[in-house]
Amino acid sequence: MAGGMVPMVGAGKQYAGRLTQYVVFACIVAASSGIIFGYDLGVSGGVTSMDDFLSKFFPSVYRNEKAADESAEGSDNYCRYNDQILQLFTSSLYLAGLCATFFASYSTRNWGRRPTIIIGGVSFLLGSILNGAAQDIAMLIIGRILLGIGVGFANQAAPLYISEMAPANYRGGLNICFQSATTIGILGANLINYFTGKIDRWGWRLSLGLAAVPAFTLTLGALFLPETPNSLMERGQLAKGRKNLERIRGVKNVDMEYEDLVEASRISNAVQHPFRNLLLRKHRPQLVMAIFIPMFQQLTGNNAITFYAPVLFKSIGFGDNAALYSAVIVGSVKVLGTWLSLVTVDRWGRKILFYEGGIQMILCQVTSHLKP
Repeated sequence: MAGGMVPMVGAGKQYAGRLTQYVVFACIVAASSGIIFGYDLGVSGGVTSMDDFLSKFFPSVYRNEKAADESAEGSDNYCRYNDQILQLFTSSLYLAGLCATFFASYSTRNWGRRPTIIIGGVSFLLGSILNGAAQDIAMLIIGRILLGIGVGFANQAAPLYISEMAPANYRGGLNICFQSATTIGILGANLINYFTGKIDRWGWRLSLGLAAVPAFTLTLGALFLPETPNSLMERGQLAKGRKNLERIRGVKNVDMEYEDLVEASRISNAVQHPFRNLLLRKHRPQLVMAIFIPMFQQLTGNNAITFYAPVLFKSIGFGDNAALYSAVIVGSVKVLGTWLSLVTVDRWGRKILFYEGGIQMILCQVTSHLKP
């Protein structure tokens, strides 16, 4: 089409518009919340393998680790890290994120996607500062809880924000930007842990505190983001919603998409009990897939391996540097896989990537259990 415009398909229709720089900027800022989540996911396993961190906050784990290293064969690697306070440190982020999700659901719908992202960014920033400056377990746990609240708010609003801002024919690729940012955050954390692990006494502070950099970037960038047209229309701000739609599409002729969004918001607002309606028989296929896809993805152990990668490598006999370096390799493979998905998702479709990923994981699981 003339002027660099491309057709955008929605429910069998072609919408006028193009992928504007404004949309790219907005999606990059929103996706940066994935960097913070990935960073927190990758950094924790690294610092819990650092002797300076363990000796300060978890001395019993540090003693068990050293005793196991010095003992004869047959020592139990599990007992090295069997500490309830250490488990509280690692799990508090996810528990807080789970609880915060319910509040984020309300704020995303009633206040908008942008304010919810800002709340998540501020919480990320405060949690990073507390963790980097931690003097005792209490500061460490409170910082982790604040990070979890940031995960609950930002990670719920950001993917939705990207979906609503993106043109239909770029939606898959732009949505994967969030996952790509997550893997970049994991890789960044592993690289930083590798270098800070060589700094005596305060290297772990640098690892935990550097999460404040992307948190500040997200918070500052979110202040300049527009609200999505969908959110504005859901809350009755039709004129402002149309103005934002024209701005993000780069054209004035947005009548067709605008009318569809108005109709969609009318139908959405007419629903009296959205959560109860999810249990209706006609919604069962979507509900089942929405629950089981992320559930089985988690049950593969992918996030657990990512989180504990340095600890796992150290437990099987790798040295400190080798364990952190091996975690860097794992993070690099994640980034590569996500980038491949980024360039193929809108070309091949979502189901093909599900098939490929599932078959690949099955083959790797079978291969890893074969005896030499």
